[in-house]
Amino acid sequence: MIQRIALSLIVIAIAIGGGTASVWYALRAQEGIGALTVGGWTAFPAIGTPEADPYAMARIARDGTLPLGRAEGLAFIAERDSAGNRLRRECDYRVEGLTPTARFWTLVATDETLAALGHGGRASAVQSRQVLRRADNSFAVGVGPHPAPGNWLRIDGTGPLALVLTLYDTPVTGGAGLGAFELPQVLKSGCDA
Repeated sequence: MIQRIALSLIVIAIAIGGGTASVWYALRAQEGIGALTVGGWTAFPAIGTPEADPYAMARIARDGTLPLGRAEGLAFIAERDSAGNRLRRECDYRVEGLTPTARFWTLVATDETLAALGHGGRASAVQSRQVLRRADNSFAVGVGPHPAPGNWLRIDGTGPLALVLTLYDTPVTGGAGLGAFELPQVLKSGCDA
């Protein structure tokens, strides 16, 4: 009798633990159901629409975010550099390349919960109307604790880092062009030891 009760409690503990772990992973993962991955960037095109999957709805409720509708824009998140390594605040990176056509875009440095990082009361962000561009319309933005020439996002502290590139009023969200474009690369320049 005691053996059956103990076995039943173990099975219940495994079921509750496994269920909790799978929900945590599904809500935290930046890939999977409804995800669009372009290079190292991931977006959820349906997240601000009635067609959003249950995991996207749960992610919105958990984070308390107000997602963009399909006609408003699309937010891409990079948690890894182009080599596949996890982004860290103590490292320096270069975000370089082109963005798809958009009326306006922003690049914001965030922590792992996607809360904007800042310094001196200002968010670590650049936007399309202030970024210095090359002759071919590409750009490079330094991201890290050490100053970089040109465009630079200052990052302080240690721990995980994520970059959020939001394209506003872009044809990319129309559906036909999804996946047929490139986003900037995130290249590691170096790390503090």
